[in-house]
Amino acid sequence: MQYELSHWEYESFYRDIDVAVIGSGIVGLAAALHLKALRPTMNVAIIERGPLPVGASTRNAGFACFGSMTELMDDLTHMSEDDVLSVVEKRWRGLQALRQLAGDENMDYHGWGGYEMFTDEEENIFQACCERMPEFNEKIGRITGHPEVYRVADERLPKFGFKGARRLILNQAEGQVNTGRMMSALLAKAQAAGIRTINGLAIRRMHDEGSGVTLEMEPGWTIQVPKVLVCVNGFARQLLQRDDVWPARNQVLVTKPIPGLRVEGCFHYDRGYIYFRNLDGRILLGGGRNLDFEGEKKEDFGAHDRIREALTNFLHTVICPDEKPEIDRWWTGVMGLGPVKKPIIEQTSANVTIAVRMSGMGVAIGTLVGQQGAELLLKA
Repeated sequence: MQYELSHWEYESFYRDIDVAVIGSGIVGLAAALHLKALRPTMNVAIIERGPLPVGASTRNAGFACFGSMTELMDDLTHMSEDDVLSVVEKRWRGLQALRQLAGDENMDYHGWGGYEMFTDEEENIFQACCERMPEFNEKIGRITGHPEVYRVADERLPKFGFKGARRLILNQAEGQVNTGRMMSALLAKAQAAGIRTINGLAIRRMHDEGSGVTLEMEPGWTIQVPKVLVCVNGFARQLLQRDDVWPARNQVLVTKPIPGLRVEGCFHYDRGYIYFRNLDGRILLGGGRNLDFEGEKKEDFGAHDRIREALTNFLHTVICPDEKPEIDRWWTGVMGLGPVKKPIIEQTSANVTIAVRMSGMGVAIGTLVGQQGAELLLKA
């Protein structure tokens, strides 16, 4: 649909914007709130392509996690130890910033821990984790302040009722949140701070003119704003035309209520590519992207039948083998990944700053990245 802005629309909604924040997810909302905290008189508007913050912020599993052992060990094969620990520190600081910003009660935070699950066939991987556990506890303990971040928790397996799981490693510093309540709390804070959120408006392209940034909207009209902060993450490649960030879909399901559900906490399997948790007496399960990396490198929210079939099988044969629960809802989230698990926070032109590439850890790192992006924009 193409149309021109009316005088009333322009004057009421688009005039005198000092900073346009692109994307109303965790990063965008944190950035906008930080801008208003640092410059209360600044006129900040958030422009969002969807009716809600589409992408990953409202479509994730609600894991307040910062890294399972196998994920971090895998990262160490292609990142330096300093870089891996730096990312863990940012995730940990980001989680504390999110909890402070949104409030534990507002987002239903529970520090029940995060578990990594191993089968009989993965005993060698489990033993490799055990060998490095003292080292990880020392180095990550310095970041979190927790004396024993990781520990073997095999004794809890009978409680959960899994089939085929033989080992558990518990990360005692992790937890879970209610994603919907979290985002509702952040949106309410933005509204109370006088931040305008414009939904359902996609940006086709943008150009820094030097005197300001011209934003060309999908309906066919343009506006110019002095400064732009891009926080779209999974859709960054499309808008920024960069090859160091790309979209990655995740298939997610939630079951119908399961009477007497024994699962409590967040669980990772296969280096975190499969993840699940309890949610109001249900199981939320997602991932499987490693079954088809290229096929899930998409910006649309479509289904992947083979991955959904694999997740359903995992639900019925491993997580709940006795109940075989009925699935209530499927959906897809889109993350922003890159060649390394480091966010991009940089000034790309005189008036454009970007804060993108959360690498699947937006709940953990997004608040900090948004705040750092806001500070960088103000220095420009």
